[in-house]
Amino acid sequence: MESGNHTEISEFLLLGLSEDPELQPLLFGLFLSMYLVTVVGNLLIILAISSDSHLHTPMYFFLSNLSFVDICFISTTVLKMLVNIQTQNKHISYRECLTQMYFFMVFGGMDNCLLTVMAYDRFVAICHPLCYMVIMNPRFCGLLVLISWVIIFCISLLHILLMVQLTFCIGTEIPHFFCELAQVLKVACSDPFINDISLYVATALLCVFPLTGILFSYSQIVSSLMRMASTEGRYKAFSTCGSHLSVVSLFYGTSMVVYLSSAVTRSSQRSSIASVMYTIVTPMLNPFIYSLRNKDVKRALGRLLRQATSCL
Repeated sequence: MESGNHTEISEFLLLGLSEDPELQPLLFGLFLSMYLVTVVGNLLIILAISSDSHLHTPMYFFLSNLSFVDICFISTTVLKMLVNIQTQNKHISYRECLTQMYFFMVFGGMDNCLLTVMAYDRFVAICHPLCYMVIMNPRFCGLLVLISWVIIFCISLLHILLMVQLTFCIGTEIPHFFCELAQVLKVACSDPFINDISLYVATALLCVFPLTGILFSYSQIVSSLMRMASTEGRYKAFSTCGSHLSVVSLFYGTSMVVYLSSAVTRSSQRSSIASVMYTIVTPMLNPFIYSLRNKDVKRALGRLLRQATSCL
């Protein structure tokens, strides 16, 4: 291929979920609704936790951070997609693509880290209840979140620095509705071998290790619960894990569906549709899971809504 067909590339073409013009208004309405529900739901969780002193505990501190990350996570992808649908323009500049990729990796990675930290919090609460407040003190909780941010920032930045070394052909099309790292690597004109290796390593660090930590924490929790003599105490202790387990199952389950669908099928459109599950549906459902399954959050939300109504 001639050198004139390679960088300096200024933009990519995002193919989106569908090229059918008749579907665009439906897609716009659907994803705008899902985005608003996600933002409002997670904001309510954050406000409920911050306004209720009974929820100023490590578990809810991590939950409020998760809600903030979910808002940022969905905003990274959906806002650009909505703009593209509304303007009927599927182009995204090279810099915008790199920026979107960076923040998608940051917030996606933070989701993994926070779910792992929350599993550790439940492990300490159930397996070492007498030492819980000593171990999970505010300084340590803040340190866990800070270290997670630093690690994710560095790993994401490394991917971007490796990405700028690649060349792309003019008129490159990305068969997705956002700039996902794996999809962008597939359309590179130069050899992405180093990028692929770094992607596998990052997947191990940010997905496999956290999931292993979560599974280990819950294996210890189950073992501890089995040793409890009281059935009521066993149920009460495990009920505090129900919401977290549901979110973990949803997040990793949908991520696994995306991975398997991309491995089994060659259809990029099907992979894109599967990606909607963990990039949009999961952040949207998290507030419902925590509010419906958690009496403390439900009570705090009710109090918050009553205060808001009385002010009107």
